[in-house]
Amino acid sequence: MTSAATTTRRVVTTPLGRRRSDLLTKLPADGALAWVRDGEGLVGWGEVDRLEVSGPGALERAAEWWAQRCAAADVVDPVGLPGSGPVLFGSVAFDPERGTSVFVVPAVVLGRRDGQTWVTVTGEDHPEITEEFPAQAADASVGRLTYADGALDPVAWCGRVTEAVRRISAGELGKVVLARDVLVTADHPLDPRRLLLRLAARFPSCWTFAVEGLLGATPELLLRRTGDLVESRVLAGTAARSSDPAADTALGAGLAGSAKDHAEHRYAIDSLAASLRPFCTDLVVPSRPAVLTLPNVRHLSTDVRGHLSPDAPGLLELLSAVHPTAAVGGTPTEAAVELIREIEGMDRGRYAGPVGWVDARGDGEFGLALRCAQLTGERGGAEARLFAGCGIVGDSDPMAELAETQAKLAAVQAALQD
Repeated sequence: MTSAATTTRRVVTTPLGRRRSDLLTKLPADGALAWVRDGEGLVGWGEVDRLEVSGPGALERAAEWWAQRCAAADVVDPVGLPGSGPVLFGSVAFDPERGTSVFVVPAVVLGRRDGQTWVTVTGEDHPEITEEFPAQAADASVGRLTYADGALDPVAWCGRVTEAVRRISAGELGKVVLARDVLVTADHPLDPRRLLLRLAARFPSCWTFAVEGLLGATPELLLRRTGDLVESRVLAGTAARSSDPAADTALGAGLAGSAKDHAEHRYAIDSLAASLRPFCTDLVVPSRPAVLTLPNVRHLSTDVRGHLSPDAPGLLELLSAVHPTAAVGGTPTEAAVELIREIEGMDRGRYAGPVGWVDARGDGEFGLALRCAQLTGERGGAEARLFAGCGIVGDSDPMAELAETQAKLAAVQAALQD
């Protein structure tokens, strides 16, 4: 599904100096678009154009659609930084061939990079920039929260983990990522700005995102492209945190030395590198992961960096080539995705799919939609669907994996609670 035929539109970027107001407070409640980390990034609102696409070649068709719109634009951009000029926000289905991916061209984009702030306006009719949601409003109560099982209750989900371990032990595959969902209903409508501000405050080093009602704070950067430079942050292998300092230190040491978690992480790194390397003149992959510490969990983390060859495709086509990595699907990819379809018991939608933005130069950032909630629009806007998943390998324990999903769900649950 697409909008009407392309027409020439004027796109004007205006520098705003070094303003430091919170980008997320500028968002309206409806149609919020966001990609913010450590106070910098992009937020957008209003809708000039959109694409909803699924089926084979979905991301390639999205890239062509965006290129046509960029070619037809009359652009004034004195800023010239990644994210200035025409910008497209996107949220890609975990399974792009079966699910629907959504791309939105906002009427207004407010951006900040390296301390420089700007605003980009597309078209003549656009909403004003206003301080619509002060940061202190994030403390407003949503009332009592009621939780319910999603597609599977915890016992049934553990049974699916047991089945996955059996299939892995039988040699059908090496790893599969299984996810579960939880439904939450509040007494009052859930304002996306409240959730975004609270997530950004608690997880400033994560990428806080919002596209088409899917919002969260992801620690995992799937691909960033800046000119010919391409970067990725791969996470796999997780340990919970503890409020007791000694126990917390022990948990961190256990993750750093865990053979099971390192094996899971290696699958994810090998998957990403194998998919990305054909498009690069060089690719640097560290031999051992670091430990990334977040308020609720720790992850094994590896930052990958390389340079794209002159004939490399654009960012959206690169996403199609690397997604899903073993970090959210498994390995081998085809066998893991088929097992997910068979036993996971739910439609992931855009959970665990790429989410982010791309500009007219081809620069952009896409993370993986993790630690997130889908606002469903049900019960007067007071219901959301929360997601969490974990990598299953041959020696995975179902109860331990269930506990890992609970630790990950806690990120969004904390943002919902008063």
